[in-house]
Amino acid sequence: MSNRKLITRILLWRRRKINTKQWIMILSIVVGFAAGISAVIMKNLVHLVQSLLTHSFVKDYHNYLYFIYPIVGIFLTLIFIKYILKQKVGHGIPSTLYAISTKRSIIARYNMYASVVASVLTVGFGGSVGLEGPAVSTSSAIGSNIGRLGKVNYKATTLLLGCGAAGAMAGIFNAPIAAIVFALEVIMLDLTAGSLIPLLLASVSAALTSRFIAGDSVLFNVEITEFFKLSDTPYFVLLGVFSGLVSVYFSKVYWSIEARFDRIKSPFQRLWIGGVILGGLIFFIPPLYGEGFLTINELLTGNYINIFDGSVFFEYRENLIVAIGLLFLMMAFKAMATAVTFGAGGVGGIFAPSLFLGSTAGFVFAKILNYFNFINVSEKNFILVGMGGLLAGVLHAPLTALFLIAEITASYELITPLMLTAATSFLTAKYFVPHSLYTMQLAKRGELITHDKDKAVLTLMKLHSEVEMDFKTVLPEMTLGELVKVVAKSHRNIFPVLDEDGMLVGIVLLDDIRKIMFDPSLYDSITVADVMSDFPDCVSSMDTMDSVMSKFQKTGAWNLPVIDNKKYVGFVSKSKLFNAYRKILMDFSE
Repeated sequence: MSNRKLITRILLWRRRKINTKQWIMILSIVVGFAAGISAVIMKNLVHLVQSLLTHSFVKDYHNYLYFIYPIVGIFLTLIFIKYILKQKVGHGIPSTLYAISTKRSIIARYNMYASVVASVLTVGFGGSVGLEGPAVSTSSAIGSNIGRLGKVNYKATTLLLGCGAAGAMAGIFNAPIAAIVFALEVIMLDLTAGSLIPLLLASVSAALTSRFIAGDSVLFNVEITEFFKLSDTPYFVLLGVFSGLVSVYFSKVYWSIEARFDRIKSPFQRLWIGGVILGGLIFFIPPLYGEGFLTINELLTGNYINIFDGSVFFEYRENLIVAIGLLFLMMAFKAMATAVTFGAGGVGGIFAPSLFLGSTAGFVFAKILNYFNFINVSEKNFILVGMGGLLAGVLHAPLTALFLIAEITASYELITPLMLTAATSFLTAKYFVPHSLYTMQLAKRGELITHDKDKAVLTLMKLHSEVEMDFKTVLPEMTLGELVKVVAKSHRNIFPVLDEDGMLVGIVLLDDIRKIMFDPSLYDSITVADVMSDFPDCVSSMDTMDSVMSKFQKTGAWNLPVIDNKKYVGFVSKSKLFNAYRKILMDFSE
């Protein structure tokens, strides 16, 4: 039996046996299962590549190979994208938000595997980015395509896309609650019973699938042994401010380097420039290699000295002041390394770099407090809370940060300091940077609708389907008598005036001729050119609906002409747009 026939039989069975809500729940479980598998495959492939490259034959030359590997990895990524895939591969979560914003949640099928291959090549060879973004992109594509196969509407497809995103996070971190919150807070799905249950099912199925395949292995080997003390409260608030400022630094560096690389048109030129810079950074600071989770674990276990192994700064590791300075340097260069990896053509995410920066920031902050005897604090707790602070500041997702750290530690002991630090970091970062790294570019282009329901509805409206073309046109040289005959045959009160080339030169409103149209003595002495008026503004079929509505609001007009290539097409009315708007809004609310 062919796949098409099998799908058809399943859909026929579905229509006879189950309703739409039940069908979406079944599909959400399938999406979660697939997301869990893809997360495990991605993690294991990266670890395999890194193991082969860094443990088998690099004992004496590892620093030099650390310089070469990232260049090779990004080169292979570029070859895969440009010559094998021949399609654009987006950067994780922003590409998912873009699909929701402008593509009606439709993601091309190749995205179900493209990010897996590209990110494994990038991160496996040492690119200083994470896997979480590509995992979300992959699983979101799976959710979108399963929704299309399942013949569900736009809203349900968007929900399944969100289920894929949640499943990816649950599969990687074994944190199903944080995964649900992530889908609601970052992907910005509506919090309703109709969306919450599928998200829950997808997250749980992804987490269980991941644990079934990969076992009980964890990313971070951590256990809370020191409890939160009330006297630490002001220091956690200060950590929040510090985390927020580091988040701002990360964002500013990322956008600045991205803008510079965007000016380089040749992808291979970007590769060599970015690859050499990245290789140089990793050569001097090996912890910048890959995701950085090994460094986080070394900090959590108190073995911070080990992170300087293989570094040119190895001999200074025992000097605490120098070590703290080097950790500050590592934070500064991690932001650069991540941005350069993307600029050079690598594929990855910013989730892991945010955790890396957060752990380092928390450790440095706690070390300074303890060294200068301000207060004796738990370095492990500050590392964990610092990770939450950076996630809140960089992603603008304080709730995701809070629940993720709580689930990673399998304890809610740090919930209070996490709330303090995450909220403070978010507010600090938000003050300086209004949009997260995920949303800035979309917001600049006016394509960020996931965070704005009004824009979401407007984006789903298509101007060409709302254009009315049953208007009687007139010529400027026509007499009033001829115009009256046209009026008698029309049910409209607007008459576009066109020249001989079909260009709109003005409009005649019924109200403008009402007082003279019944005076036959004026029929031959007055022409259309005498009574026509200018139109307040015009729109094009290429205009966004947001732009069209802005023109209606600015002019106060009830109808605006549509002009393409200087030719008159028809009119669009405010009333028809509002009817279409209300219909889509009702579909959203169902």
